[in-house]
Amino acid sequence: MPVAALVLAAGGGSRYGMPKALAPLPDGELFVERAVRTARAACDPVLVVLGASMVEVWQRADLTGATVVGNRDWETGMASSLRTGVQGLQALGSGIEAAAVMLVDIPGTTPEVLQRLVPHAAPGALVVPTYDGVPGHPVVIGRDHWAGVAASATGDEGARAYLRAHEVTEVDCTGLGDPTDHDTPRA
Repeated sequence: MPVAALVLAAGGGSRYGMPKALAPLPDGELFVERAVRTARAACDPVLVVLGASMVEVWQRADLTGATVVGNRDWETGMASSLRTGVQGLQALGSGIEAAAVMLVDIPGTTPEVLQRLVPHAAPGALVVPTYDGVPGHPVVIGRDHWAGVAASATGDEGARAYLRAHEVTEVDCTGLGDPTDHDTPRA
């Protein structure tokens, strides 16, 4: 059964100064393009949740191979994007056993990280990568947990509370990617 990727890319990037989906990397690739390319290397299908500047992202970004859904409530925080994404995954059908939830503002996520996590995916799985012992992203959420994660997500907190309340499998991904969250532009 396939493992989907759910790329959360709807935020306005108030601290960043622009929607992070449109933020360029040094090589010119947009954050959202990097996330989709990375996701496609290990997951199928790939679902991207857009919100802020959705039309501009749609026009500028190469989202080939991804299904895009819009989050009308993106201004309320990441939780609404997670709920929108879970609804989108459910609409894709029952063949998906789990989803790797990726944040667009962690462009250092690599296909190798996803390839390390995907073998642990199952309908009842909750899988968290660690980097030097510190939990990070992307998080793999089994289908059996989607409703609970969506119900518990509030504001800018996605699955964090749900994961704290449940048993998770930690997978060491040290050295496979850069877990840095880009909240502000690098100088």
